[in-house]
Amino acid sequence: MTTLGVNIDHIANVRQARKTVEPDPVQFAFLAELGGADSITVHLREDRRHIQDRDVFLLKKTIKTKLNLEMAATPEMLEIAKKLLPDYVTIVPEKREEVTTEGGLDVKGNVKYLKDFVENLGDSNIEVSAFIDPLSDQINYSKEIGFNFIELHTGKYAELSGNDQYEELQRIIESTHVANDLGLIVNAGHGLNYNNVKKIASINNMNELNIGHSIVARALAVGLEKSVREMKSLITPN
Repeated sequence: MTTLGVNIDHIANVRQARKTVEPDPVQFAFLAELGGADSITVHLREDRRHIQDRDVFLLKKTIKTKLNLEMAATPEMLEIAKKLLPDYVTIVPEKREEVTTEGGLDVKGNVKYLKDFVENLGDSNIEVSAFIDPLSDQINYSKEIGFNFIELHTGKYAELSGNDQYEELQRIIESTHVANDLGLIVNAGHGLNYNNVKKIASINNMNELNIGHSIVARALAVGLEKSVREMKSLITPN
């Protein structure tokens, strides 16, 4: 069964717009869990534009599910992860000027560095995922590097429509099969919403979907617990 990871970065975005103490993403993580979230995802960025160090350490202490720490493969983030000991880390590409993560990590072009980085996290018993585009060479190199998971970037699928979206869906399905054959656990995320999530959730052996923006946007109308519950019902077989 596909599980749901809820990204609460956008709660912190609202807080940081005023540099104040509310809304507190730690409190909203509790509501997400009440709604059925199977894990909580946060991206601790180099520029600390939303999630702060305080948030991740409090989340680690208070959530009842799992903590997925998204981060760039930098020495600073490595040190934080080894102190925090999240349930798993997802390595993502990061550019200061981007609004949100654009595209997947180039594991093929950074094999040696990423292999050492992943081994270092593994020494602290932290499982590691690579956020990558649904491309066979990136999947193969993820396996070679030693990642435990991959998270397939679904942004292109979310942006397309009609036959183009169908072709991208087939690429994601095939990528999932390739990764499974290599022994990799497959997650997916980026741009998924209440209209396009079901086809991704129905892919055989899709482990978890990480969704944030659409759930938080829906929560503005109906509340976070209900918005998570609605998304959970869409990805859970009847």
